[in-house]
This record gives sequence, C-alpha cells and structure tokens, in this order.
Amino acid sequence: MADELVHYEISRGVARITLDSPHNRNALSAQLRRELRAHLASAVEDDAVRVIVLDHTGPVFCAGMDLKEAGGASATEQGVNEFPAILEQIWTSPKPVVAKLGGPARAGGVGIVAAADIAVAAEDATFAFTEVRIGVVPAIISVTVLPRLLPRAAHELFLTGEKFDAHRAVEIGLLNAAVPANKLDDQVEYYTDMLALGGPNALSATKAMLRRQRPSDMSSDFADMLALSARHFASEEGQEGISSFAEKRPARWVPTD
Repeated sequence: MADELVHYEISRGVARITLDSPHNRNALSAQLRRELRAHLASAVEDDAVRVIVLDHTGPVFCAGMDLKEAGGASATEQGVNEFPAILEQIWTSPKPVVAKLGGPARAGGVGIVAAADIAVAAEDATFAFTEVRIGVVPAIISVTVLPRLLPRAAHELFLTGEKFDAHRAVEIGLLNAAVPANKLDDQVEYYTDMLALGGPNALSATKAMLRRQRPSDMSSDFADMLALSARHFASEEGQEGISSFAEKRPARWVPTD
C-alpha cells in the first residue's frame, strides 16, 4: 500500500491538512488529489473542527498538476476534470480555510491558495502562472484566482507567466500577509485564533454571504441582508454570543482545550 501523501490532524479545533509529497514538489498527483479531497470532506463534516489549515512539508507548497504522471491526453483530462472539485471544496467550505506557504506555489497550487479564505506565506515564497509557457491555459484556476487579483496584475501575470514574490502577491490580493519564515507559524496561529472566536453558524453564513452575487437593486439587497441578520440575531448561537459578551465570558463555541 502506498504511503500517505496528505496527513490530517486536529488540535484545539484546527484541522491541519498537510501535503507531504516533497519528491515531486507536492504536485497534484492522483493519490494526492484523492487524499486531499477526503481530508477536506472529513474536516467539513467534523463538528469539532472550527478552522482548516492547508500546510505542506518540503520547500514547495504545491507545484500544480503532476505532469510526469499524465501519460497521455486521457490522464491529463482526468486530473483537469477532478481538480475543480478540490477548488470548490475549499472555496465553499463552511469553515474558514487558511493556506500556509513556506515556499513557492505554481499553477494549480496558486489556485488552491486563492481558494482559501486567508493565505499567508514566507517572504521568500514565489508564485507564477506558468501555464502559457507550456502551451496551455490557466483556465481552471482562473475561477478562484481572478476574484482575488487586481485586473491589471492578472493580465500581466497570466499572459507572461513571470515569477513574482510574496510581497507583490500581497499587493495584488493573492495573499493576506508575507512574513519572515521564522514568523510564519505565529502569523497562521494569529489568524486561526481569531477565526475560532467566531460562531460556527455565523462564520458559515458569512462565507456564503461573501460568495453571493450582489443584486443590482440596492433595496432588494438590503431586504435580503436584513432577513439574514434577523435570523442570526434570533438564533441560539446569536443569543449565546450576546449573553457571553454581556457576561464578559467566552462563548460556548470557543475552543478551550
């Protein structure tokens, strides 16, 4: 039986999903895709999980699709057809997803970074949309990447395939923060601690709200948001949050162990 390429562990409400295939720069092989999807599903289904962290071993976060594994058009097509499901799992996860990058991301790896709610990288991490340089189109990842990137930067970087650094990734909206490598764990913990303070249902509903397409009519938008707000104020979770604030104590959902 092949060794596991993606590890899964839970601590204090945080599910850490770690890509562990450094021999091919954590490329999205069939086995890695399969295990990643399974662990994402486990984290979403587990009520004990409040936040999901995407981590990695080795110097590279993810190099994109495993081109060596694709022995022909059909193999390539299989990977391309399966990859959107992974991006959608991350993008639509009802639980916040934090991507932690200690090294570079390329192609599909950048798509994963963009699909996460929050992304933090070491300052020396680099990025590139290399697809055009091998004669293919960064089509699949565009679904998650383009909503994050400034339009001018997207045109430049998608068309040239040029490498860019973590500080520019912050400037154009791909990352939330770029920090010294020895501060990366602290920065990720800062975000996970803050996210764990939110009510699980409120976080899920807020993520869905952030993804929604805004109606052109402002009055309709206000009406929808008023109804959403009222539902959560009146909910058990909302009432618990209000009580905990008034009583100056942690809400019941805040991890304590």
